[in-house]
Formats: sequence, structure tokens, C-alpha cells
Amino acid sequence: MAIIAGVDEVGRGSLMGPVYAAAVILDKKIDKKLLKDSKSLSKNDREKIAKYIKQNSIWSLGKASVKEIEKLNILNASLLAMKRAILKLKRKPKLVLIDGNKTPKIKNYKLKSIIKGDKKIPSVAAASIIAKVSRDKLIKNLSKKFNKYYWETNCGYGTKKHLSAIKKYGITIHHRKTFAPISKLK
Repeated sequence: MAIIAGVDEVGRGSLMGPVYAAAVILDKKIDKKLLKDSKSLSKNDREKIAKYIKQNSIWSLGKASVKEIEKLNILNASLLAMKRAILKLKRKPKLVLIDGNKTPKIKNYKLKSIIKGDKKIPSVAAASIIAKVSRDKLIKNLSKKFNKYYWETNCGYGTKKHLSAIKKYGITIHHRKTFAPISKLK
């Protein structure tokens, strides 16, 4: 049977922090009914399922930093994070299925983009879960030091509380300074 990897990213729309991507090659015995788009699962379910996936799959993470996002733009930084995740896999897949409509450029890999892949393809859903849980853990840790921004509840997205905190307390080193509305506040 051909080895297929699923890939998804998380954090593109956030106003802060790195963008994460995960690549997952599922074990054929994994319960695929558990694998859904990470956004449709509760935090607790995501964490339990991420642990289950990690124990029963080959997986890897890639990320692109805030500096890389600002230098490359969010699309290219997301593709870079995906490329890093794919290249870190312990086995080379015959086919890589990627959520969205773009693929990173990687020599000697067969890559296929699938719009809404996280809703259609179990390995892509698994990647979305691992990427989300991993990034959320980082953001939760950052929020301990930067607690005035409520990152532990908004994951860095542009909620009212987060935006008013930015106006009141300023921009941190973790904010993406090229993103609106932050770019207008500098």
C-alpha cells in the first residue's frame, strides 16, 4: 500500500506567533471516525485525539517564525512550515495531500492540494489536529508572560479584547507587525 501523508497548517489568521504545520502518515489501524477538522472539535477532544494520533502515526511539525512571516508573507511562510513538516517525516510518502489550494515546492515529492482537505481526508484532519494542539500549547505558554492580551482564550486572533489590549499596552515581539490592524498602530 502506498504511503500517503496529510498536511495542514494553523495560525494563518492570527495577529501573533508562528504559523504551524503538521504532516501525518496514519497507521492503517487508526480509528478514522475520530479524525475531523480540528476546528469542529472541543479543546479536550482535540488534545485526546492528538495524543492518540501521535501514538499511532508517523508525524512531524514544521513552523515559520514571526520574522519569516513578515519577510515572506503569510502564504509563503505557511508553505515553508508545510515543507519543513513534510521533510521531517521519518518515512518519505509516495503522495502528500495538502489542505488548501497551494502546495510547497519540494523536489522528488508528489504533492496534491485539496480544498477543504481537513474535512475530507483523514490524514489531513489528523494533521490539522496536531498542528492546532501544538500551536495552542505554545500560545498558552506565551500568554503566561503576556497575560494582558488574553492569548490563552483568543490564540492571538483579532478579538475585541485582544485588539483593545494592543491599543492599551502596545505591540509585543510576538505580534506580526505587517498584519492589519497592527501595521497601522506602529
